[in-house]
Amino acid sequence: MDQPLIAADPHAEIREEVAKLCARFPGEYWRKVDRERAYPTEFVQALTEAGYLGALIPEEYGGAGLPLSAAAAILEEIHRSGGNAGACHAQMYIMGTILRHGSPEQKAKYLPKIASGELRLQAFGVTEPTSGTDTTALRTVAKREGENYIVNGQKIWTSRAEHSDLMLLLARTTPRDQVAKKTEGLSTFIVDMKAALGHGLTIRPIRTMMNHNTTEVFFDNMVVPAANLVGQEGRGFRYILDGMNAERLLISSESIGDAKWFIRKAVDYSNERVLFGRPIGQNQGVQFPIARAYAQMRAAEALLKTGLEKFEAGLPCGEEANMSKMLAAEAAWAAAEACIQTHGGFGFAEEYDVERKYREARLYQVAPISTNLVLSYIGEHVLGMPRSY
Repeated sequence: MDQPLIAADPHAEIREEVAKLCARFPGEYWRKVDRERAYPTEFVQALTEAGYLGALIPEEYGGAGLPLSAAAAILEEIHRSGGNAGACHAQMYIMGTILRHGSPEQKAKYLPKIASGELRLQAFGVTEPTSGTDTTALRTVAKREGENYIVNGQKIWTSRAEHSDLMLLLARTTPRDQVAKKTEGLSTFIVDMKAALGHGLTIRPIRTMMNHNTTEVFFDNMVVPAANLVGQEGRGFRYILDGMNAERLLISSESIGDAKWFIRKAVDYSNERVLFGRPIGQNQGVQFPIARAYAQMRAAEALLKTGLEKFEAGLPCGEEANMSKMLAAEAAWAAAEACIQTHGGFGFAEEYDVERKYREARLYQVAPISTNLVLSYIGEHVLGMPRSY
């Protein structure tokens, strides 16, 4: 199944080293973390010490200064090895907002500490209970008072809030009825969560079908220094959008990694499992779903490569970012279905890791953007059809 790495692949060494690191955290480790609904602290620390979570931070700030395709390779290998990068991937796609729009002072203050692991930037405060993906309808408000902003409101599905030092927060600074466009009047802030916890910030965990360390957070007169405003007041929605293509491309790489794990697992088991005197993989009913999932994965992988190339060249890549995210998530789910069906009853046994990965893979057809919204994007922005919402 595995394709030989082409000679020109600039990230072959990264893939190899990430795979070696992941081998130190086998299925037993992830099963324990999942069972206890714990945070994979040791794994995240190992990634940090190896420099992988600082991959996108420029060298002048202590990072590796690598392109987005390198970050995609890192995340893909984590998932292909049977792990889950959900505990730390946000640090990669949130990073772009600070790199592109943060002040020199903010970069100097935060980036070296994030690169070294002294600080974690893992929490992304955007989604709210009443607005969902209708981001411009959010109700969290930040009001300027002297040298501070006072924040009140609530966010939900804020993953890793309990395990992050910093949060990138989107809040409304100008009422919606006082702006010309609904995308205006939103601002982005860097929140020191350790300082704010218990002083206007409350975090409440949400137990979900997979261990994603997600929470809801509440702001009650939380103070954020005006110096922590990213860029200009009122332009935060635009800053967040800048990072969304990167986010979708990186999530695509995770889903492709999942698909590869499921396919390898299914192929191996179908060759080893003998019933009625022959390996079950000899039966087309077993073979074909796995083969189809592989084809889906390869198509998504090709589109992701194009998207990453466009992103790194500074070209518009919304079409590729959205479509690769949708197709990769669907390929991962098709591979998951084929894998659990191939394993039969054993697929539901914890020790095989299939049921854990099965639960984890399902998320990406819903988040960080649902399949329906991807289709709406394609209809409107790619095909020129009327806006559907």
